Amino acid sequence: MNLHQLILTNNDCYKAGKAIVPKGIMVHSTGANNPNLKRYVGPDDGLLGINQYGNHWNTATPGGRQVCVHAFIGKLKDGTIATYQTLPWNMRGWHGGGSSNNTHIGFEICEDGLTDASYFSAVYKEAVELCVYLCKQYGLTEKNIICHCEGYKQGIASNHGDVMHWFPKHGKSMDTFRTDVKAGLAAAEVPVEPEAPTTSKKYYRVQLGAFSVKANADAMLTKVKAAGFTDAFVKYSE
Repeated sequence: MNLHQLILTNNDCYKAGKAIVPKGIMVHSTGANNPNLKRYVGPDDGLLGINQYGNHWNTATPGGRQVCVHAFIGKLKDGTIATYQTLPWNMRGWHGGGSSNNTHIGFEICEDGLTDASYFSAVYKEAVELCVYLCKQYGLTEKNIICHCEGYKQGIASNHGDVMHWFPKHGKSMDTFRTDVKAGLAAAEVPVEPEAPTTSKKYYRVQLGAFSVKANADAMLTKVKAAGFTDAFVKYSE
């Protein structure tokens, strides 16, 4: 995951400053053909690029609406995919249009034309990794993840179709998404085998004799080597 942070401090949602205890995660997509993060996140931090229209969401009411999410996933100015956290995770967002705002962390995936398989694969992967990260942080599981249209069917969100107008075009669904998050959580729990401690070897020396005359020492060394102890040697010490 390529996670950055630019909190939308000028948004009225942030100024409201209402805290929540996250009980779930809601996946949204933007509903507009613009995959660039700078459209929604600003001002430019050097990575996003400049939004020449200044219509990002770091304003009181973006487009005259009371909207704000906890994060966006999309393209940086260099074309790489990133996640930008835009609200504290435990702050009440304005994303679900219902009671889900009181319980769910909501993030948006920036849509493109919905047909680019490469872009979809990259943002899908980023979204899975973001959910794994949030599940670990707040003690959630894949079962606590829904999209906006699922939230509507549950009666906790407004009537939106995201993300099921997009995911099936690339062979994915929220069920496959949750399965992938589950796999990510399981992989994160695999213990790393500790390396076996290295212990220094110990050596024990056998001394056969001590001689004041070197010739006698050499004679003994010859006998020992003849007996098969080829590693024997003479060491002089005072």
